[in-house]
Amino acid sequence: MKNNKYNKWLALLTIPFQMGVVIFGFNYLGVFLDEKYQTHYIQKLSILLGVFVALYFVIKQVNQINKGE
Repeated sequence: MKNNKYNKWLALLTIPFQMGVVIFGFNYLGVFLDEKYQTHYIQKLSILLGVFVALYFVIKQVNQINKGE
């Protein structure tokens, strides 16, 4: 039981890093596309999409953790 508790905390502690990686990836993609197509709005849209994707992953992961109880 005690080991399972630590696994849940470890999974919760990695969430900010996962969100950061996803948002950074979408930002990088947006910068690349902005430079390629000479626009100024694709980066903003891709960051917004990245935030939504990161939140989806967080909600999905938290639901899996709660199911395991």
